[in-house]
Amino acid sequence: MKNLDLGGLIMAQHNRLCVEMACSLGLLAVVLAVGALAGAATAAPRPVILDTDICDDIDDTWALALLVRSPELDCKLVTTAVGNTEAKAKVVAKFLDEVGYPKIPVGIGVKQHDGAHRHTDWAKGYDLSSYAGGVYKDGVGALIDVIMKSPQKVTVIAVGPLPNIGAALEREPRIAEKAEFIGMHGSVYKGYGGKSTPDPEYNVKADVAACRRAFTAPWDITITPLDTCGLVVLRGDKYKKIFERDSALTKTLLDNYRLWQANGMRGQNQEIDEAELRRRAEAVVSSRSSTLFDTVAIYLAIERDLVKMKTLPIEITDAGHTKVTEGAKRVDCAIDWNTLAGFEDFLVERLTK
Repeated sequence: MKNLDLGGLIMAQHNRLCVEMACSLGLLAVVLAVGALAGAATAAPRPVILDTDICDDIDDTWALALLVRSPELDCKLVTTAVGNTEAKAKVVAKFLDEVGYPKIPVGIGVKQHDGAHRHTDWAKGYDLSSYAGGVYKDGVGALIDVIMKSPQKVTVIAVGPLPNIGAALEREPRIAEKAEFIGMHGSVYKGYGGKSTPDPEYNVKADVAACRRAFTAPWDITITPLDTCGLVVLRGDKYKKIFERDSALTKTLLDNYRLWQANGMRGQNQEIDEAELRRRAEAVVSSRSSTLFDTVAIYLAIERDLVKMKTLPIEITDAGHTKVTEGAKRVDCAIDWNTLAGFEDFLVERLTK
């Protein structure tokens, strides 16, 4: 009969148990990590509605382009705001058609006149009835229906004056209980072009009553005021990547930019001929973007890492200022950039991928 080394046997068993436990813990860590990655990859996109005054400034078109190229967002509806909202709906529908997103519904917002806007001619003759995504003549009603019927909270991203949002809140105040609001509105500490004093920002000043209604409704509010969005202009190599990217998205975006730029110059220079007008417009379009205010509102619906946020009590004054006033509705404000260059890179990457 062999002599047994009891101490050695106990030590061997202890070592084996330690190895087995370490392997088990390692396997568990791998499983948890894979599960977390799978969960992140399969997270449901955020349902959003875009309310836009597209065709007045060109940055709305850039914002729409960024929206459709952001998989984190599920656009349930685009509503057109201010002026000839039917003509604007044609631009939205044609744009979505041409860039490959023809199933997003379009709603015609509160119509204020039958005139033209800076680049509504781009979609002149477009048949709204041919749009596959569907067009709602009562865009305000469609906005209310999307919010009230959604099983998830809907994010309303508004990048213009707010006649549609004001009308929706008046018609159905409960939307504020089932939605949150992200807007390109206001000027808290800085004004246009980064100047050191705030301005009455256009989207607020154009319809103070509607903006005040939105800013006092009982939903969570986040804004990018001029403090951040008023600084976004693409130039140099960053802009060149978009200008030279021959995709349906960038081509359609730049076609609208050309028309918008040319029509703006035409209004200021009635005496110049068409050839000279096109040459001057192309000189601008080939070198830089305009200020891309509205793209930051889209970004805030995705993430907020690149901006400095501050919660402030914001009052809408009769003159159209967004004034910090104790006791007013508290609003999450993107008051500065952590890295403006980082946002420019983010925007370029999304639009050129």
